[in-house]
Amino acid sequence: MEQEEKERLERGVEEELNRRCGDGAVQKVEVLQYGDEPVIEPGQAMVRVILTPTGEDPDETLHTFEKTYSGAIENLRKTIARTMPFIGRVQLTLPAQPGERKHPVISMSVGPLDRTAPGRNLTPVMARLDPRDVEVLDALITAGIVPNRAEGVRWALARIRERPAYTQLREHIGKIDELKAQL
Repeated sequence: MEQEEKERLERGVEEELNRRCGDGAVQKVEVLQYGDEPVIEPGQAMVRVILTPTGEDPDETLHTFEKTYSGAIENLRKTIARTMPFIGRVQLTLPAQPGERKHPVISMSVGPLDRTAPGRNLTPVMARLDPRDVEVLDALITAGIVPNRAEGVRWALARIRERPAYTQLREHIGKIDELKAQL
């Protein structure tokens, strides 16, 4: 994304949220790209909304904003999903203070629904990956083998299921289950 386009997007989101939520509610908006944060996938960007602190407790400030302006937040999420498909996430947070722990973050996906899985019963799973594993997934995305990290994990698991050793493993697990039942 060009710097000018990035700055225009940041100003537009900031102005729109301040218009909907009250002038000064949003202190700053940042558009982050792949490489800026580990959660951003190749070809994607993230919008980070930094709110103006309104009280002593950062958790309370963030959750009050989310509750009070849920309609504006949802509208922003839908607008981004519809008009800017390269934006994968929106984060709401507070400005970092020197010497303090990180403030809480509300993070939401804004990308299109998983259209590769209609009718499939998928279970959401959160995984913490080593940087080398993230690098492998990002290489699969960059090469065009998978569209995103979640699909990359599903792709890798499907390859394991195809291996004869996996079939043997499942058979052994079945035998272990039978033995447990006999105890």
